[in-house]
Amino acid sequence: MTTDAPAASSTTATTTTTADAEVRYAPAHTPRLDWTEHAPEVFKAMVRLDAAARKGLDPKLLELVKIRASQINRCALCLDMHSKDALAAGESVERIVQLSAWEESEHFYTERELAALALTEAVTVLTEGFVSDEVYERAARHFAEPELAQLIAAITVINAWNRFGVTCRLVPGHHRPGQHT
Repeated sequence: MTTDAPAASSTTATTTTTADAEVRYAPAHTPRLDWTEHAPEVFKAMVRLDAAARKGLDPKLLELVKIRASQINRCALCLDMHSKDALAAGESVERIVQLSAWEESEHFYTERELAALALTEAVTVLTEGFVSDEVYERAARHFAEPELAQLIAAITVINAWNRFGVTCRLVPGHHRPGQHT
């Protein structure tokens, strides 16, 4: 996630009519809290931190990392946002779909991307206690120290955004690429 404020949520279901049938979708849930309204200085600081963390990183790699962290953290808003942003940046649907099984789909990614994804998982899932030397050294082989520092910052920032999104139950589906403040 970067800067979308929670969208107003409808409590009524959405209906779509296709050539074959009418599909009635479940209603969107209601967000718990518009944290951006109640903590605007924190939100502004997060936006600045996000902008600083992304500097010098390949936009497609950055979106893959953000999608993978958001999958792990189950942040629906961030998955919506970063999948759309990845597509807008030229990423393929196939590579986005394969992210949840990237270790079994390594042939879709470069060695550099695989190192970034492994680092993303290690930083995101700290319940295992630490980022192993093996994972860190793999990333260090593919990223110069300044870029590695930026990558670690970007992974840390998306994890923070995910925590806001999941805790406040922010609603996905309303992001349009380029909507970043």
